[in-house]
Amino acid sequence: MVQKYPSHLLENAVEEFSKLPGVGSKTALRLVLHLLKRTTDEVDRFTDAVNRLRHEVRHCSICHNISDTDVCPICSDNRRDTTVICVVENVQDIMAIESTMQYSGLYHVLGGVISPMDGVGPGDIEIDSLVKRIKSGGVKEVILALSPTMEGDTTNFYISRKLASFDVKLTVIARGVSVGDEIEYADEVTLGRSIINRTLFDGK
Repeated sequence: MVQKYPSHLLENAVEEFSKLPGVGSKTALRLVLHLLKRTTDEVDRFTDAVNRLRHEVRHCSICHNISDTDVCPICSDNRRDTTVICVVENVQDIMAIESTMQYSGLYHVLGGVISPMDGVGPGDIEIDSLVKRIKSGGVKEVILALSPTMEGDTTNFYISRKLASFDVKLTVIARGVSVGDEIEYADEVTLGRSIINRTLFDGK
Protein backbone atom coordinates (compact mmCIF):
# COMPACT_ATOMS: atom_id res chain seq x y z
CA MET A 1 0.00 0.00 0.00
CA VAL A 2 1.43 3.35 -1.11
CA GLN A 3 1.59 5.94 1.67
CA LYS A 4 -0.38 9.10 0.91
CA TYR A 5 1.15 12.27 2.36
CA PRO A 6 -0.85 15.48 2.85
CA SER A 7 2.25 17.55 2.11
CA HIS A 8 5.10 17.28 -0.36
CA LEU A 9 7.42 18.84 2.23
CA LEU A 10 6.45 16.12 4.69
CA GLU A 11 6.98 13.45 2.05
CA ASN A 12 10.42 14.81 1.13
CA ALA A 13 11.50 14.89 4.78
CA VAL A 14 10.30 11.32 5.35
CA GLU A 15 12.15 10.18 2.24
CA GLU A 16 15.41 11.68 3.51
CA PHE A 17 15.06 10.25 7.01
CA SER A 18 14.29 6.80 5.61
CA LYS A 19 17.74 6.81 3.96
CA LEU A 20 19.32 6.49 7.39
CA PRO A 21 20.44 2.94 8.30
CA GLY A 22 17.79 0.99 10.17
CA VAL A 23 15.12 3.61 9.60
CA GLY A 24 12.07 2.50 7.62
CA SER A 25 9.36 4.73 6.24
CA LYS A 26 7.14 4.34 9.34
CA THR A 27 9.95 5.27 11.70
CA ALA A 28 10.96 8.13 9.42
CA LEU A 29 7.41 9.47 9.47
CA ARG A 30 7.31 9.27 13.26
CA LEU A 31 10.59 11.19 13.53
CA VAL A 32 9.46 13.89 11.10
CA LEU A 33 6.14 14.33 12.89
CA HIS A 34 8.04 14.61 16.16
CA LEU A 35 10.15 17.43 14.71
CA LEU A 36 6.99 19.24 13.63
CA LYS A 37 5.88 19.25 17.28
CA ARG A 38 9.11 20.90 18.43
CA THR A 39 9.68 24.65 18.48
CA THR A 40 11.39 26.38 15.57
CA ASP A 41 14.46 27.06 17.73
CA GLU A 42 14.76 23.38 18.68
CA VAL A 43 14.55 22.26 15.05
CA ASP A 44 17.06 24.94 14.03
CA ARG A 45 19.51 23.65 16.64
CA PHE A 46 18.99 20.12 15.35
CA THR A 47 19.62 21.03 11.71
CA ASP A 48 22.56 23.26 12.67
CA ALA A 49 24.17 20.38 14.56
CA VAL A 50 23.80 18.08 11.54
CA ASN A 51 25.14 20.73 9.14
CA ARG A 52 28.15 21.49 11.33
CA LEU A 53 28.81 17.78 11.74
CA ARG A 54 28.98 17.26 7.99
CA HIS A 55 30.89 20.42 7.10
CA GLU A 56 33.25 20.87 10.04
CA VAL A 57 34.11 17.44 11.42
CA ARG A 58 37.47 16.09 10.32
CA HIS A 59 39.68 13.08 10.80
CA CYS A 60 42.76 13.15 13.01
CA SER A 61 45.87 13.52 10.88
CA ILE A 62 47.64 10.95 13.06
CA CYS A 63 45.20 8.16 13.94
CA HIS A 64 42.21 8.96 11.64
CA ASN A 65 39.77 9.18 14.54
CA ILE A 66 36.90 11.65 14.15
CA SER A 67 37.91 15.01 15.59
CA ASP A 68 37.05 18.69 15.74
CA THR A 69 40.72 19.58 15.29
CA ASP A 70 43.63 18.40 13.14
CA VAL A 71 44.89 16.20 16.00
CA CYS A 72 42.28 14.40 18.10
CA PRO A 73 42.10 14.70 21.92
CA ILE A 74 43.51 11.19 22.40
CA CYS A 75 46.61 11.77 20.26
CA SER A 76 47.21 15.17 21.87
CA ASP A 77 46.83 13.84 25.44
CA ASN A 78 50.33 13.68 26.97
CA ARG A 79 49.04 11.23 29.60
CA ARG A 80 48.54 8.49 26.99
CA ASP A 81 51.13 5.76 26.47
CA THR A 82 52.66 6.61 23.09
CA THR A 83 54.56 3.31 22.92
CA VAL A 84 51.38 1.30 22.29
CA ILE A 85 49.04 1.58 19.30
CA CYS A 86 45.71 -0.24 19.16
CA VAL A 87 44.56 -0.90 15.59
CA VAL A 88 40.78 -0.81 15.11
CA GLU A 89 38.42 -0.98 12.18
CA ASN A 90 36.31 2.10 12.89
CA VAL A 91 35.59 4.95 15.27
CA GLN A 92 32.88 2.98 17.09
CA ASP A 93 35.56 0.51 18.18
CA ILE A 94 37.54 3.31 19.83
CA MET A 95 34.43 4.38 21.74
CA ALA A 96 33.83 0.79 22.87
CA ILE A 97 37.42 0.32 24.08
CA GLU A 98 37.54 3.72 25.77
CA SER A 99 34.35 2.90 27.66
CA THR A 100 36.16 0.01 29.37
CA MET A 101 38.69 2.44 30.90
CA GLN A 102 41.27 -0.38 30.61
CA TYR A 103 43.45 1.07 27.85
CA SER A 104 45.68 4.13 27.94
CA GLY A 105 47.62 3.90 24.70
CA LEU A 106 46.99 5.40 21.26
CA TYR A 107 44.84 4.19 18.36
CA HIS A 108 44.95 3.75 14.62
CA VAL A 109 41.68 3.61 12.68
CA LEU A 110 41.90 1.56 9.48
CA GLY A 111 38.53 2.69 8.17
CA GLY A 112 37.59 -0.86 7.21
CA VAL A 113 39.06 -4.32 6.74
CA ILE A 114 40.41 -6.18 3.73
CA SER A 115 37.46 -7.78 1.95
CA PRO A 116 38.03 -8.93 -1.65
CA MET A 117 34.35 -9.90 -1.95
CA ASP A 118 33.43 -6.25 -1.30
CA GLY A 119 36.22 -4.88 -3.44
CA VAL A 120 38.21 -3.58 -0.46
CA GLY A 121 41.95 -4.11 -0.77
CA PRO A 122 44.92 -3.09 1.41
CA GLY A 123 45.24 0.19 -0.47
CA ASP A 124 41.67 1.17 0.40
CA ILE A 125 42.27 1.30 4.16
CA GLU A 126 44.83 3.08 6.36
CA ILE A 127 47.56 0.43 6.49
CA ASP A 128 50.36 2.43 4.84
CA SER A 129 49.91 5.27 7.34
CA LEU A 130 50.17 2.72 10.16
CA VAL A 131 53.47 1.45 8.76
CA LYS A 132 54.73 5.05 8.59
CA ARG A 133 53.86 5.57 12.25
CA ILE A 134 55.80 2.46 13.23
CA LYS A 135 58.72 3.42 11.01
CA SER A 136 58.97 6.83 12.73
CA GLY A 137 59.97 5.01 15.92
CA GLY A 138 58.91 5.01 19.55
CA VAL A 139 56.25 2.30 19.26
CA LYS A 140 56.93 -0.92 21.17
CA GLU A 141 53.62 -2.74 20.76
CA VAL A 142 50.84 -2.87 18.19
CA ILE A 143 47.55 -4.37 19.38
CA LEU A 144 45.36 -5.77 16.61
CA ALA A 145 41.81 -5.23 17.87
CA LEU A 146 39.83 -6.24 14.79
CA SER A 147 36.65 -8.29 14.84
CA PRO A 148 37.22 -12.08 14.81
CA THR A 149 35.90 -12.55 11.28
CA MET A 150 37.46 -13.90 8.10
CA GLU A 151 38.05 -10.33 6.93
CA GLY A 152 39.44 -9.28 10.29
CA ASP A 153 41.84 -12.22 10.40
CA THR A 154 42.94 -11.55 6.82
CA THR A 155 43.67 -7.94 7.72
CA ASN A 156 45.57 -9.01 10.85
CA PHE A 157 47.74 -11.34 8.77
CA TYR A 158 48.44 -8.66 6.15
CA ILE A 159 49.42 -6.12 8.81
CA SER A 160 51.66 -8.65 10.53
CA ARG A 161 53.54 -9.19 7.26
CA LYS A 162 53.91 -5.44 6.71
CA LEU A 163 55.31 -4.96 10.23
CA ALA A 164 57.49 -8.08 10.31
CA SER A 165 60.70 -6.14 9.70
CA PHE A 166 60.17 -3.77 12.62
CA ASP A 167 61.22 -4.36 16.22
CA VAL A 168 57.70 -4.14 17.60
CA LYS A 169 55.60 -6.61 19.57
CA LEU A 170 52.42 -7.61 17.77
CA THR A 171 49.49 -8.76 19.89
CA VAL A 172 45.79 -9.50 19.39
CA ILE A 173 42.95 -9.03 21.82
CA ALA A 174 41.97 -12.23 23.65
CA ARG A 175 39.12 -14.22 22.15
CA GLY A 176 36.90 -16.58 24.04
CA VAL A 177 33.66 -17.16 25.87
CA SER A 178 32.17 -13.91 27.16
CA VAL A 179 31.61 -13.37 30.85
CA GLY A 180 28.13 -14.59 31.73
CA ASP A 181 27.79 -16.82 28.66
CA GLU A 182 27.03 -20.52 28.99
CA ILE A 183 29.47 -22.88 27.28
CA GLU A 184 26.75 -24.88 25.54
CA TYR A 185 25.65 -21.79 23.66
CA ALA A 186 29.14 -20.74 22.55
CA ASP A 187 29.99 -21.32 18.91
CA GLU A 188 32.74 -23.81 18.08
CA VAL A 189 35.32 -21.25 16.98
CA THR A 190 34.87 -19.13 20.09
CA LEU A 191 34.95 -22.13 22.41
CA GLY A 192 38.00 -23.54 20.64
CA ARG A 193 39.88 -20.29 21.04
CA SER A 194 38.87 -20.20 24.69
CA ILE A 195 40.51 -23.59 25.21
CA ILE A 196 43.66 -22.66 23.32
CA ASN A 197 44.01 -19.30 25.09
CA ARG A 198 43.30 -20.74 28.53
CA THR A 199 45.02 -19.13 31.54
CA LEU A 200 45.99 -20.31 34.99
CA PHE A 201 43.20 -20.41 37.57
CA ASP A 202 44.28 -18.30 40.53
CA GLY A 203 41.27 -19.02 42.71
CA LYS A 204 40.26 -15.35 42.99
